Order: sequence, then structure tokens, then C-alpha cells
Amino acid sequence: MDQETLNLSIRKFLKTVGVNAQREIEQAVAKAIADKTVSGTEALPARMTLQIAALQLQVQFDGEVRLQ
Repeated sequence: MDQETLNLSIRKFLKTVGVNAQREIEQAVAKAIADKTVSGTEALPARMTLQIAALQLQVQFDGEVRLQ
């Protein structure tokens, strides 16, 4: 195993996840506000799951997305 290759690969994956997850959340919030299912002042519980089946890895990360 090449540690540098592993680290670069992980960082690239996490960057892709971060950018795409942010876009998805922003679009979902905009739609929910337009549909009036949220007011725009909430703090929404959020959960992210990281899964790598070949490593038998499944980890959940909990947090929140504040709209104001």
C-alpha cells in the first residue's frame, strides 16, 4: 500500500462528497422553503453514512444544518 496514494484518494473522495452533498442540501432547502414545508429558521438534524462494503465499514455521523 502506498500511503500517499491512499491519502490523496481519500481527500479526493471526501471533496467530491462534500461539494455534492452541499449542492444537494442547498437545493433541498430551497425547494422546502418554496413549498413552505420549512420556514427557513430551523435547525435540521442531519445524518451522513460512510460505507465501504469491501472493508466492512459503516459509520454514521450526526449533526445539524442550521437555516438561520
